[in-house]
Amino acid sequence: MADNTINTKQDEIIEQFSMLDGDMEMMIGYLIELGEKLPEMPESLKTEDNIVKGCQSKVWLTAEENDGKLHFQADSNTAITKGLVSLLVSILNNGKIDEVLNADLYFVHKIGMNRFIGTQRSNGFLSMIKQIKMYALAYKTKLENEA
Repeated sequence: MADNTINTKQDEIIEQFSMLDGDMEMMIGYLIELGEKLPEMPESLKTEDNIVKGCQSKVWLTAEENDGKLHFQADSNTAITKGLVSLLVSILNNGKIDEVLNADLYFVHKIGMNRFIGTQRSNGFLSMIKQIKMYALAYKTKLENEA
């Protein structure tokens, strides 16, 4: 069962984007704005190991587990991609491991994101989601082995 918090955050994003009436320029502008609000990622974490494979832009993503919840940090060297990764971080940050693993990220279709980010960025975005789920799976396995 998906956590209401993840779905609530998605619903808020859908609502925010719906106010832009499908205006591509405004949607991209808003995405860039979201990226600017992403908490600063320490330079020490911007390593080759933390780069998301499959993105044209550089995207760094890390996860830490604390009390069964995941905390993500991310950054990108391009404004739009930073906005995309900030959407994922804002939705999934502090989610329980199983909730992150099983999250149905329906907001992507509801805001019509594929219309304004193009194929290359869509593939990169899927790589970011895959990386987040890999972190969740790794922490889940680690915790099960410690139990």
